[in-house]
Amino acid sequence: MKVYIYILTMALVTYLIRVVPLVLFRNKIENRFVSSFLYYVPYACLTALTLPAIFYSTESVISAIAGLVVAIILGFKGKGLVIVAAAACVTVFVVERLLTLI
Repeated sequence: MKVYIYILTMALVTYLIRVVPLVLFRNKIENRFVSSFLYYVPYACLTALTLPAIFYSTESVISAIAGLVVAIILGFKGKGLVIVAAAACVTVFVVERLLTLI
């Protein structure tokens, strides 16, 4: 019985989080600060979720940093997501193999 209460509570909270902004903000948001804040929230959340995973998913922090640097450089050069992800993975693989030889 407890499990069903937990599930219903989680469903209610999730529903309210999605519905309350739609109910409260019916008109277009004119405030520049609020608009700017809401524009950057997805990027900040994605970064907060992804960055720790980068450093904890490899054998070594050195290989993680190397892959991150390659991904940032290729991202700034305008390469596509598949190219950036593949190059970062290959970089991590190569650096980890080189570290095992040392």
